[in-house]
Amino acid sequence: MATPVPQIIDKKIAALDDWRGETMAKLRKIIHEADPEIVEELKWLGTPVFTHNGNVVLFEAFKDKVKFTFPEGASLPDPHKLFNAGLGGNKWRAIDFFEGDRVDERALKPLIRAAVAHNASKKKK
Repeated sequence: MATPVPQIIDKKIAALDDWRGETMAKLRKIIHEADPEIVEELKWLGTPVFTHNGNVVLFEAFKDKVKFTFPEGASLPDPHKLFNAGLGGNKWRAIDFFEGDRVDERALKPLIRAAVAHNASKKKK
């Protein structure tokens, strides 16, 4: 029997016994609070992807950062100027979190909800 995706993501986060694991756990909690109907999937060689009528956001840990990527980020409002990576592209936008960075939960939740709403609007067309 296959391991459920949430348990795989739990293990992936737990394997990072430093600030990156803490950051990913906090981001995951914020995602689920922003949209309780979000679905956790693994795509692209095991990358955790959160979906609701399409890809909403994904995250991955790197040596010096946690990358929090919105596949439709270029179409989303960013009034708090959270996006700090992938700004030159016409589709994807990301937030790179480095050690010591504060996760702005109050700004992130509306961004996640905007991504969900964007997916819903594309589905209706």
